[in-house]
Order: sequence, then structure tokens, then C-alpha cells
Amino acid sequence: MKKKVLALALACAVSLSLLAGCGNGDSGNSSSPAGSDAGAENSAAAESVTIRVGATPAPHVQILEQVVDVLAEQGITLEIVEINDYNTPNDGVEDGSLDANYFQHITYMNEYNESHSTHLVSVGEIHYEPLGLYAGKTASVEDLPDGAQIAVPNDATNEARALLLLEQEGLITLAENAGINATVLDIVDNPKNLEIVELEAAQIPSRLADVDLAVINGNYAMGAGMLVSDALAIESSEGEAATAYANVVAVKEGNENNEAILALVDALKSDEVKAYMEETFQGSVVPLF
Repeated sequence: MKKKVLALALACAVSLSLLAGCGNGDSGNSSSPAGSDAGAENSAAAESVTIRVGATPAPHVQILEQVVDVLAEQGITLEIVEINDYNTPNDGVEDGSLDANYFQHITYMNEYNESHSTHLVSVGEIHYEPLGLYAGKTASVEDLPDGAQIAVPNDATNEARALLLLEQEGLITLAENAGINATVLDIVDNPKNLEIVELEAAQIPSRLADVDLAVINGNYAMGAGMLVSDALAIESSEGEAATAYANVVAVKEGNENNEAILALVDALKSDEVKAYMEETFQGSVVPLF
């Protein structure tokens, strides 16, 4: 009887040992494919990157949309963050919530750095948007009555630009050498006693009917359905305007060599994007490449 019990115990032990061996074998086999898949996924993740770029709707968001697929082919996901003011995109780049922005000209960026202690730098000049003088209550420059109101952007760089356009059209005279730093205090001759109404740039199109004329930034004019061909006058593309007001892709200082951002700039400077700008915006957006 004891021998039978011992034999039975030995048989059970052998069976359990064999089962355990099979279990280990199954576990090893099932984990290997999962491990391989995870490795492949991690490798793919390491090769791809997402960049968040802040931009105002027209024309910047529209232009960025043209390079989404091109960047995707390079493993770069372009996330376009649409913004409707001139502060948020710069603050976002400064605090790192945005990798870059594309909405402003170089002079505005430099002024913003000075006034807000930010550290923004340009990684590429993409286009230029001629500033336009548009009709409101008065149909033409020649018909302007004495004391007429003309709306201009209230931020420093764009106000100076607007005043230079009014001087270009013979409506005012600015102090010598006021240049791109001009303010209303630099007006030395105002024969029609024009009232310069300073407004936030984004609000001017909606206030156009309230003033005689208005100087409107290209992006906001386009957003309101106006083209440069609708303007009574535009700033000359010759001279300092095209360089002083070139729209740029901006990043925080130290990120100038980010490969994904440089790929974005290269994509924006393609022949395809140039053709898109020329065909779509009909002179309201002038490529600088």
C-alpha cells in the first residue's frame, strides 16, 4: 500500500513539473510578439514629432494648411493653433505652450521683445502683406472732409506704419526721421485737421462704417473679405516696407535649430506655397522667397 501511494505521489509531481514547464513556455511565446509590437511602436514614436504653431486665421492659417501633408511625409505632425489676437501667440512661444508662431512681421516681434521682455527670434521670412487704406463713410481720399476720422492700429509698430501710409498719400507730414517709430506726436502738419482714431488692429474692419477711412492690416482685411485691390491706397513695396514688415516664423531663442521647425520653414518656402499665395490672395500676400 505504501509503495502504491509513493508511486502515485511521484507521478503527480512529474505531471505538475511538466505542466509548469508548458506554462512557462506559453508565457514566453505570448510575450515575445507583444514585446516586439511595443518596440516597434516606441521606435515609430521616436521617429515622429508634433509641433504646435500659433497663427491668425487669414492668411497665416490658410498658408500653414498647405504644408500639413508635406510635413506628415517627414514624420512631422503640424498642429495649427488658431489665435485671433497679437499677444497670445507670442506669450505661448515664450512659455513653451507653442513651439512657434506665424502671424507677425519682424518689426512687431522686435518691439514685442522690448516691451514684454520676451526672447523671440525669427527663423524665416515668409511673406509681406501691404498695408491698405480703405474707404469707410468717405469714398475717396480726395473727398475727405475737414476733421475726418481715420482709424489706425493702436500697437506701436503698426501705428507707425499706418502713419507712414497717410504721409505717403499726402494727408499728413511726419517729423523728419520719425520712420518706423512714428507716433501721432510726430505729426507736424495736418492740413485737413484729421482725427486719428487709435483702435486695436483686429477691431478696425468692424468699425470701418464708423470712420471716414481706415488703415487695416492685411490679415484682418482678408479676414473681413477685403483684398488689397479694394484699398484706396497701399504702402509701396519698394524701400523699407517689405523688409521692415516681413512676416516671419518665430520661435523662442535657443530653438532656432529645431529640425522640425526648420522643415516647416523649408516647406513654407516651396514653389507650391508661392504659387498658392499668388493665386489665392491676388497681391494681398507677397511671397519673399
